[in-house]
Amino acid sequence: MTAVPSTVRTAGGDWALRPVLSYWSTCPLISRTFKGPGNSGFSDVSPALKWQISPIPGKVDLSVVVGMALPTGAVAIAGRGVQPYLQFPWSWELHDGWGVSGMFTEFFRPSDFTTKRITETTFVLEKKLTEQFSLFTEYVGDYPEGGGPSLLMNSGAIYRMNRTQQVDFHIAFGLNHNAPSYIVGVGYSFRFDGLFASHPR
Repeated sequence: MTAVPSTVRTAGGDWALRPVLSYWSTCPLISRTFKGPGNSGFSDVSPALKWQISPIPGKVDLSVVVGMALPTGAVAIAGRGVQPYLQFPWSWELHDGWGVSGMFTEFFRPSDFTTKRITETTFVLEKKLTEQFSLFTEYVGDYPEGGGPSLLMNSGAIYRMNRTQQVDFHIAFGLNHNAPSYIVGVGYSFRFDGLFASHPR
């Protein structure tokens, strides 16, 4: 499993249903090992519903996401069967282009023979250099039930092409023996606004 910094940096689409409710889906991500033993293949397609809870006092933006990874990818990469998950992304805009964000996610893997649940926590520090270009660094911790944690430091850049599209580049380094030695990734994200909005007749 490869973690991404946040839902907005996931390669996929986002369709707004209401001002506080949206449907989004991650497209399959390809993983490939370039050196040493390892698994290669695509991840699962993961449709989800996102409910915007806030803003709340203190300008903290909080959401809840309920989704399900469908068994479309390679078992060695994505795991077995349908995998529901519950996610709480949050973000807080600070001053002078600085911001912090993170996610708490519970992944449920009912078809897995050994690990039935994985808890993931992330914490991101981001600096907006211009209206279109940002840098970020992120801590990612995966804590499987009955197993040792996988810890990563992930850093990269985001370029917002316009209000609904962006590209990103990131490189991550493992902090312990359970994590990959390093990960390099490039992503593209897009969003459709008002796709299901009602239009006056």
